Amino acid sequence: MTLPEDFCKMMKEQLGEKEYQLFAKALDEEPVCSVRMNPEKPSDRFQAWCESGRYLKERPQFTLDPLFHAGCYYVQEASSMFIRNLLRVYTMMEGPMVCLDLCAAPGGKSTLLLDFLPEGSWLFANEPIRQRASILKENIVKWGNPNVIVTSNYAKDFQPLGPMFDLILCDAPCSGEGMFRKDADSIGEWSMNNVMMCQKRQREIIRDIWDNLREGGLFIYSTCTYNHYEDEDNVKWIAEELGADILPYCAEKEWGVVDGHFYPHRTKGEGFFVAILQKDGERPRCSLDAKKVMKNLHILLNGVEPGRVVDRKGTVEPSQSEAMTTAPKKMKQPQVELSLNDALQYLRGESLTLSADAPKGYVLLTYEGHPLGFCKNIGSRANNLYPAEWRIKKKL
Repeated sequence: MTLPEDFCKMMKEQLGEKEYQLFAKALDEEPVCSVRMNPEKPSDRFQAWCESGRYLKERPQFTLDPLFHAGCYYVQEASSMFIRNLLRVYTMMEGPMVCLDLCAAPGGKSTLLLDFLPEGSWLFANEPIRQRASILKENIVKWGNPNVIVTSNYAKDFQPLGPMFDLILCDAPCSGEGMFRKDADSIGEWSMNNVMMCQKRQREIIRDIWDNLREGGLFIYSTCTYNHYEDEDNVKWIAEELGADILPYCAEKEWGVVDGHFYPHRTKGEGFFVAILQKDGERPRCSLDAKKVMKNLHILLNGVEPGRVVDRKGTVEPSQSEAMTTAPKKMKQPQVELSLNDALQYLRGESLTLSADAPKGYVLLTYEGHPLGFCKNIGSRANNLYPAEWRIKKKL
């Protein structure tokens, strides 16, 4: 791998010559593949998986696995899963929290937050770029946790809401150095000028959202980069300029972490940096102000979406989020289990022919016991209700 000269110089200064050589060698190795199980959608297939995730020997075709589409697991970089350690240490005594994942797409950290936040917590999963926000919504719906609101707003849009969050996670847009091994294009886009532009943008984002964090609230800052300009320097800036204490890491030696940095020669994963801070002051935990939220934010998903009325008789077509939710289902549609081939046919958006004894009307289709979505069985065929934008386009 040919790396930018300025990047090599910077990393040699940061790591030292000897460790830099190990680092550079690791960047020439194949990236690893890791997945994290959804604890609310267990499967016999995952009995050997631990809650923190699993490394796979090779990257399979996830698109052709119905359980992937059912939200039974998420393909996520192992390094970023370290955030669960911070949540366990610093949120376990908090009780229910109101939280924000500010730059959330495609949704890996949001789903992790949903798994490890105290019971009864609410999460705002936000992504300002609309196309990416649609992907975020899809992944959140598939994960199934009902206590989440998906929004598409910039940080400054939250300002009218005041200090309504107990915890904010900001996985800031960065220069992407940690993705060099996975994305060759990111190497060509790198420059020191871009690094400094990213640092400026990161500080603008943090400043815009800072007043929405209550006094005493937690702020998790992360990037997928290595340089101190976007990492340690920004954390120091938050502490000194905005008013916060930098909290100690936990399980750092176990993961091979160096001052919040995940390097590929030390950890089995891609480049990552994370820090956790506590805002100065002390204020009671927050509660949701629904009227303010509805007035000021562009909401793409608010918990479990209700079905829609489709005719004058008041017939309600169930929503996809009703199919995927892990909350107790209010509507008890009959279920039909699909074979692998039929499940993939359904996920491609094609019509199905169910068995003659299958119930008529709206039917919840499952694979290995896990819901995939609804169809409307009219006997001769079953009309496919799987969202068009989610459908598999890959040829089988």
